[in-house]
Parts: sequence; C-alpha cells; structure tokens
Amino acid sequence: MRYDRKPVYRKLIVPWYDSETVCFIVIILMLLVFLFSLAGISVATENDEHLTHLWLPILLFLLSGVVIISTVFRLIKRYRYRYSKDLNL
Repeated sequence: MRYDRKPVYRKLIVPWYDSETVCFIVIILMLLVFLFSLAGISVATENDEHLTHLWLPILLFLLSGVVIISTVFRLIKRYRYRYSKDLNL
C-alpha cells in the first residue's frame, strides 16, 4: 500500500515568518522605509553637496519597493490558492 503524499484531511502548515500577519507587518514597515527614502531623495537633490550621497536613498527606494512587491505577490498567490480551493468544494 502506497503512502498518499497529499491526503484530503491534511492542511498546509505555514511557518510563522510567512503568515499573513507578518506579511502585513513587513509591508507596513517597508512602506515607512519607502517614504523615508523619498524624503532622503528630496533632501539630497535640494543641495548640490549631497548629490554624491544620492545613491543610498535610491537604493533604499528600490530595495523596499522590491520587498513590497514580492510580499504582495506572495499574499495574492496565497489568497488565490485559498479561494480557488474553497470554490471547488
């Protein structure tokens, strides 16, 4: 008798660092970093002496945007999987 790898009664176990609550907290924190980097970009462009340091707020802007987008896609995939599974019942 073969072992059934995906039985009907088994639920998907989500680790704590990938739960919905943690994803929403990550999105909120990255939005704060995103806004902070926008403020840094505006300050660096106002003064010519600070233009050499413009790379840091741009890097923060890009990296926080990537984290926000990847977390939103992860939540969308999770909701799509959950609701498609609920509709098939």
